[in-house]
Amino acid sequence: MIRLALRQLRTSAWTAAAGLVLVAAAVLLTRPHFAAAAAAARRACGADPHCPALTAFALDQFPARTAVGFAVLLAPALIGAFWGAPLVAREFEAGTHRLVWVQRLSPTRWLAVKLAVVGAATVVATALLSALVTWWAAPLDQAAAAVYGTFDQRDIVPVGYALFAFAFGVAAGLTIRRTLPAMALTLGVLLAVRIAVTEWFRPLVAAPRVESMPLDPNTTGYGAAGNILLGVGPSTLRPEPPDIPNAWIQSVDVVDAAGTPLNDQTLHATCPTLGQGHGGGPAGPVPEAVRQQMHDCVARIGAHHHEVITYQPGDRYWTFQWWELALFLVLTALLCGYAHHRLRRR
Repeated sequence: MIRLALRQLRTSAWTAAAGLVLVAAAVLLTRPHFAAAAAAARRACGADPHCPALTAFALDQFPARTAVGFAVLLAPALIGAFWGAPLVAREFEAGTHRLVWVQRLSPTRWLAVKLAVVGAATVVATALLSALVTWWAAPLDQAAAAVYGTFDQRDIVPVGYALFAFAFGVAAGLTIRRTLPAMALTLGVLLAVRIAVTEWFRPLVAAPRVESMPLDPNTTGYGAAGNILLGVGPSTLRPEPPDIPNAWIQSVDVVDAAGTPLNDQTLHATCPTLGQGHGGGPAGPVPEAVRQQMHDCVARIGAHHHEVITYQPGDRYWTFQWWELALFLVLTALLCGYAHHRLRRR
């Protein structure tokens, strides 16, 4: 049965191997250039983490860093759709599962062998890809000083994503027994779960650090608040986030001495002309009168309010990596258990 599972995986495995070889070739060809450029920028900057040379280096290499990171994000989706979903659904569509089961092989053992073989290939392929990209991008990540910005593209969490996508694809194929619908469902659920974990569950892993600082009239603006899931909220003062290397800044709020957030009534009572007559036109330089009005408004608000920053420091990066890997491994185990239970009921 193991030999049969390996034969069925052969084409997919060779395709994945070819992709890894291409990535490895690109990594080996370009990594020395990135490392040399990053070393030159660090020599020019010395111990200054905010040196313009490091910032320029990080910005220049941003497209390449994004493209390679996208490959790591895409790999779990491809594994779930093309390795997981057809694994059982294709057997049901073709009727070949009956031929295997009459060869003195129980359905549960048949499924266990398939899961073990393809699951091992999933771990090896994703781990190699993530290791290559993590090593290649190390000089760029150090220059950018934003480890949480590429959190789901580095180190060990892509392995958890890939195993979850594979297991869900198998469970979907076993339930629907049609390959294409199972593939579509796998892609949709993977995206939904990834968003839910990022937005709602990951922030609960560790209590964030909280720091307070005075409002700076020179760096505080005015605009809409909100995020991509909860929508855009009302316009209010928007302090510029502080520059904390490798930190995940979760929120930047304006509160008073009692911790009450700045509300619209207080803002417009203190600055009655704020936001009037300055929007709707084309983007361009802000007139000096408007800039001074904004400066004076923030100064008045700052007499009774201050800025509160909630963030996760960079030294908790591996705590989040291990926690998220464990979460997706648990989900993978539950999906495999569901697949086993459903196959036994059939």
